[in-house]
Amino acid sequence: MKTHMKLSLKPLLTLLVCAISFSACRKTETPIIDPTVTPVAPGEKGPVKGFFLLNEANMGSNKASLDYYDAESGKYFKNIFPSRNPNVVKELGDVGNDIKIYGNKLYAVINVSNLVMVMDVNTAKQIGTISIPNCRYITFDKGNAYVSSYAGPVKIDPNARLGYIAKIDTASLAVKDTCVVGYQPEEMVIRDNKLYVANSGGYRVPNYDNTVSVIDLNTFKETKKITVGINLHRLRLDSDNNIYVSSRGDYKTVASNLYILNPADKITNVLNIAASNMTISGDSLYVYSTEWSHITNTNTITYAIVNTKTKAVVSRSFIKDGTDKKITIPYGIAIHPETKEIFVTDARDYVTPGRLYCFTPDGILKWDVETGDIPAHIVFTRKRLSGI
Repeated sequence: MKTHMKLSLKPLLTLLVCAISFSACRKTETPIIDPTVTPVAPGEKGPVKGFFLLNEANMGSNKASLDYYDAESGKYFKNIFPSRNPNVVKELGDVGNDIKIYGNKLYAVINVSNLVMVMDVNTAKQIGTISIPNCRYITFDKGNAYVSSYAGPVKIDPNARLGYIAKIDTASLAVKDTCVVGYQPEEMVIRDNKLYVANSGGYRVPNYDNTVSVIDLNTFKETKKITVGINLHRLRLDSDNNIYVSSRGDYKTVASNLYILNPADKITNVLNIAASNMTISGDSLYVYSTEWSHITNTNTITYAIVNTKTKAVVSRSFIKDGTDKKITIPYGIAIHPETKEIFVTDARDYVTPGRLYCFTPDGILKWDVETGDIPAHIVFTRKRLSGI
């Protein structure tokens, strides 16, 4: 779970000890605030019309929000959801944990509000919600959405229950089935008609899970667990069908690490680099890490590029102009699918607005802009948002 200043550093332990229950937010009689519009770039035409950015916001603040960048006008629209959904009293909800597009729908996973908010990708207007307890991440395949769920309450508990994956019909938005996996499941990828799930066990500290669950999508049954490393989090699939698996370690003596799971379900490489978040573009895996030291009480922030063909680290910094020194806490990363521009978000202090940085493919700053609180998840869209 990700929230206040120590969140990305000690995400589950520090956060959940002080988690609170939160209900109402904006009142219906409160005036709707229009988005803040900021011109940031000259604007350009192309198949990618822009992107949505989901801001997590601090747990308990009920301030998850949605921003939009319009490529054609070069304008950044901060907080678009309220004006497009004036009748949604609680707005997006508490802790925005993932965002994806499938077909004509935009899906935002709102973790502590226990729901997936489903919107029309053309308008960002709510279509419906899917109720899933302690939901985390979402992926899609053949008309189905798959959502990872911690299943139990937001609570550090050595006896926390196993999590599960919910299978959802994207036409009806109904939950069709569930499959029990490991403890506190996180990100997922699909390979060869199998769903791979990173199990963290973060609620059961210090007894973290260390497995990747494998689900046969024909039967929707778990077929095996693959032992990797403790406190697993992110999964990325490269062009050779290798899965990159990140481990968060224990935030004390066991460092974060990055593993490669080959198509035969064997761990072939341990890269020995820290990985908080990552994304793949072509044959390059872009990785950043924010590691908290209990000895020095400081963060060590690193940026790297791994060549997915050679499995070697080819760059120790993909930001080349010194802008990385301005980024307090890198929190999200994305690569433009056409231009290959690099986007990095900054959570800053976790309680005030964050910042988004856009770099050229060579790592030179093009523009930056203020976002909502804790900007984290970006999804590019090939359909321009209406009414802007």
